[in-house]
Amino acid sequence: MFKNRFVWITVAAALITSFAVPVLAAPIEINWWHAMRGPRGETVQKIVDSFNNSQSKYKVIATYKGEYDEVVNAGVAAVRAGKQPHILQSFEVGTQTMMLSGAIYPVYQLMADNGYKVDWSQYLQPVLSYYMNADGNLMSMPFNSSTPVMYYNVDMFKKAGLPMLSKEKPVSWDEMGEITAKLVKAGATGGLVTGWQSWTQVENYSAMHDLPFASKANGYEGLDTELMINNDKVVNHVARLKSWMADNRFYYGGQKYQGPQAEFIAQNAGLYIDSISAIAKLQKSIKDFSWDVAPMPVEAWMPNPQNSIIGGASLWVFQGLPKESYAGVAAFLNHLAGTESQVLWHKETGYFPITLGAYEQLKKDGYYKEFPYQEVGIKQLTRRNPTKNSRGLRLGYFIQIRNIINEELELVWNGSKTPKQAMDAAVERSNTKLREFERTYK
Repeated sequence: MFKNRFVWITVAAALITSFAVPVLAAPIEINWWHAMRGPRGETVQKIVDSFNNSQSKYKVIATYKGEYDEVVNAGVAAVRAGKQPHILQSFEVGTQTMMLSGAIYPVYQLMADNGYKVDWSQYLQPVLSYYMNADGNLMSMPFNSSTPVMYYNVDMFKKAGLPMLSKEKPVSWDEMGEITAKLVKAGATGGLVTGWQSWTQVENYSAMHDLPFASKANGYEGLDTELMINNDKVVNHVARLKSWMADNRFYYGGQKYQGPQAEFIAQNAGLYIDSISAIAKLQKSIKDFSWDVAPMPVEAWMPNPQNSIIGGASLWVFQGLPKESYAGVAAFLNHLAGTESQVLWHKETGYFPITLGAYEQLKKDGYYKEFPYQEVGIKQLTRRNPTKNSRGLRLGYFIQIRNIINEELELVWNGSKTPKQAMDAAVERSNTKLREFERTYK
């Protein structure tokens, strides 16, 4: 009797254990390092939570690792140490370096390997093409894609007797000179501030005016590319901004976005050029004045401006992690690109919905009738078929190159160099970096 009871207890325990193991098995963790904080970071977590709550096999852990360059540097160090995350958010200037790193599991291959038949034609093509290789295959998943637009203080415009700006037709830079002069005359501390000055005032200025930023189709057609931003049109544009500093029509607030954005929020400037993603911060922070959005200014000699180019970042998948985890990575990226996730992302951050399905859903729901400023960037990005000069930029060591351009622009703003001297120096210094990159990866 005792023996039989012992056998029964043993069998029962084995059965309980066999049934309990699947129930108690921990989900496979998927690590994602990103650069989103504040309102954007909160929305990231909402998307992660919705995926984690939709199934129990995988758990995505999203970790803020600092600003864009800090995230990339952390990723490089992690790969060298063999401790890389599954997904890394890298800003667009790191695209060439990431593509040639040898550490990447291409997204098109990842999705196909895990049974996802993705119709890439249903994505916003100006966004998708930025992250494709020479064969037209997608290397990383577009995520927070943006383009620069112009914000303006509606109350300050009314005080200065200025009409509101069109959401369709951009003002000319000549008209901007008149507008900023009237704002300052009406009591504004400054007329215009600009965030991300290299991206908005050199890179996008060149694209929208169909000017080459670099040779070899902006680097798409070869590593032996050279910068071309010391042309007369770019130099004259920089010189104009410098001349506006004399009476505060142009007001320098810093290289990136924090300073210029703070100046606009504090009503020290009536106009503010920055990413469409600034919408999230402005919506949350501005309570005491009205603001709106308009397209970027263009030159009067460019009656049919080209498309602007994107900024932001994409998601890169690293090789070398447990095979079973990649099915979870693919499932999460599929969830991220879903209409529900993309609609939420666009509404709460201002970043583009990367799929046509999400964009059509927003239009069908009447979202842009209620919030027309949210569509300004999309229309600007898609107003022309891209040319070789407006498709985007594919340069090695672009992080360092953008820093060089920013440094040289600051020497113009503080009077240490003329615009021509600064742009010539930016080209010379950047070409040195491009040759270093070419020798490394050719």
